[in-house]
Amino acid sequence: MPDGKKLEFTNVTADDVAEAAGVSRWTVNRAFRKEASISRKSLEKVMIAAERLGYVPDLRAASLASDRSNLVALLIDDFANPHKLVMMECLTRILRRGGWDILLVNTLDRNDAGRALLNASQRRVDAVILIGLQFDDEMLETALHARRFRKLIIFARTSLRPNTISIAVDDVRAMTELAQYVHHRGYRRPLFVAGPQNYSAHLLRKETFFSYWTEHFGVEPEMVTVQTYDPALAGSVVKEHLRNRAREDMPDVVVCENDALAMGASDAVRYELGLSIPDEIAVTGFDDVPQADNPNYRLTTYRQPLVDMAEYLVKVLEDSDDEHLDRLFTGRLIPRASA
Repeated sequence: MPDGKKLEFTNVTADDVAEAAGVSRWTVNRAFRKEASISRKSLEKVMIAAERLGYVPDLRAASLASDRSNLVALLIDDFANPHKLVMMECLTRILRRGGWDILLVNTLDRNDAGRALLNASQRRVDAVILIGLQFDDEMLETALHARRFRKLIIFARTSLRPNTISIAVDDVRAMTELAQYVHHRGYRRPLFVAGPQNYSAHLLRKETFFSYWTEHFGVEPEMVTVQTYDPALAGSVVKEHLRNRAREDMPDVVVCENDALAMGASDAVRYELGLSIPDEIAVTGFDDVPQADNPNYRLTTYRQPLVDMAEYLVKVLEDSDDEHLDRLFTGRLIPRASA
């Protein structure tokens, strides 16, 4: 048979590859593990033989024989928020580049989130990564007691729960910078548009903005709350809150907890209230989703360093330690035409 021609075998085993490569079966099994501790020469022999024989390793069986599966569960809620899609794409790309497989679960509501967490705890995953607000204290406590995975990671939010790892942007630093920007641009009557809050995994943006404004002006900003990060719902809430106001009683800036709320608020200000942005009411967001730079919005916002955060997440997964892994990242203020 000519060299390099791929042999047609069925049910090729590790023993077949070992014989063809002139190595042990143990070496073949090690070659297909991410942390393979064999020589480069042996690895090349195994890979050449495996390619010629059409060998496909049973990675599931290999994971059962080791203490890790290289599989992570990624649980995401609220796909109405465009930033979740951006995070999912970034995480998926960087995790796969790092050799990790992903079990992606979209949770629909609180009950669904609880079932998804328990389901993930019963699978052979090395870690569960949570992106969203539906994972409250009760759910996290249940998951921590029932878990069979090594790490429970809250991504893009701070967490006050012990035995979790939080990887997030520094909300206090970021929102202080945005509040200073609003202040120095001369705005004095802010309306803060907040999203849903819970204790376990929440944003410190509202608290930080309120603290800054109270310290500098002696009054708390006006505020409305939107129950989900849905631009359409945010627009409806802002319209209802402002539609009967006299012009002189209107806020001069709408400060939103994220870009999804800011896009909805912008639509309400411009199309429902008939006011111009930023001449009559300015708008700010947070996250810098791709739509933020759309000509319809041109949002002043704060960019999260998602690539740096995702790359650190891979390091956390590789780390044998479970403690002292929380990390806050610094992003960047992005001034645009909306404020």
